Amino acid sequence: MGILERIKEIEAEMARTQKNKATEYHLGQLKAKIAKLRTQLLEPPKGSSGGGDGFEVTKFGHGRVALIGFPSVGKSTLLTMLTGTHSEAASYEFTTLTCIPGIIHYNDTKIQLLDLPGIIEGASEGKGRGRQVISVAKSSDLVLMILDASKSEGHRQILTKELEAVGLRLNKRPPQIYFKRKKTGGISFNSMIPLTHVDEKLCYQILHEYKIHNAEVLFREDATVDDLIDVIEGNRKYIKCVYVYNKIDVVGIDDVDKLARQPNSLVISCNLQLNLDRLLARMWEEMGLVRVYTKPQGQQPDFTDPVVLSTDRGGCTVEDFCDHIHRNLLKDVKYVLVWGTSARHYPQHCGLLHVLQDEDVVQIVKKKETDEGGRGRFKSHTNAPARISDREKKAPLKT
Repeated sequence: MGILERIKEIEAEMARTQKNKATEYHLGQLKAKIAKLRTQLLEPPKGSSGGGDGFEVTKFGHGRVALIGFPSVGKSTLLTMLTGTHSEAASYEFTTLTCIPGIIHYNDTKIQLLDLPGIIEGASEGKGRGRQVISVAKSSDLVLMILDASKSEGHRQILTKELEAVGLRLNKRPPQIYFKRKKTGGISFNSMIPLTHVDEKLCYQILHEYKIHNAEVLFREDATVDDLIDVIEGNRKYIKCVYVYNKIDVVGIDDVDKLARQPNSLVISCNLQLNLDRLLARMWEEMGLVRVYTKPQGQQPDFTDPVVLSTDRGGCTVEDFCDHIHRNLLKDVKYVLVWGTSARHYPQHCGLLHVLQDEDVVQIVKKKETDEGGRGRFKSHTNAPARISDREKKAPLKT
């Protein structure tokens, strides 16, 4: 029996099983089996080098956005309008057969936009070019799920299900579960709060399904069985997603208002060029990009080429800023001067842990060098007086 047949058999068994307190352990084991089989399904065949007919493109710019959706929903048209890159668009399905990149110039930054072929139901099982599309989406910082406003709402659920089947978690944060494999000592199960979905027995059964007999598990939140399986698998990608409803010019105003009020949703029209500026602003917000401008000492700030940081990738502290310029710069920094919304006064003396905000201006002040006898590069502080404790002050002097 193949992997797909085994997955369908387990799903049928789960559908037949009633959900109650007595069957939760059995359902938990079945979920763990399906997760293992789906992981095996995505692995390359034995004996192969791992290469294939993928269409991965080199990363460029300060961020990457992937366009995912069913065929003929307007992905190629949107790419052409936002980037100027020509992507063939026609009235028939599967016009785009490979990955077409484009660059968006927005707020002094460069954002790479990828037009991916349309995926269909069953893409996680290898139908169409679903696996290649999903693998490119995993390497993106943001996913724009393009939907047809005139079609049924079920397309959104189908695409979300296909992406979650291969380990993509949309608009979710990683579960607050600490998990560590050990060589000996058995299974240590603890929780910081009362649990309602998982108990110690169910956790043991899931770990034994993965042939894990020595591990440490700590629940920091009331997580579910699926969250525990995601942590054990360790290959899940948590990524932000914006649901973009195109072709709003062919539906009524009431339908447009209903779609626009849904969470993480945005309505546009490529045909009439409606709300595209709001789409760019939403992409900027979701990616968490921060522009920081540099100011050489005694000169005007350089507003032409900012240092772009991200709140999602790494951080936006002064340490991240210095490390982005050069990894050996941190040892030379004494302090920095900051102008902008993150500063209380202009300029503000800040350390390495200061959090920068968008459009801040930073001037780096390096440590003073010394030429005294060539004793190192930085000023020595070895001759500074030692701090005298209170006990030594009160103690009588010895004669």
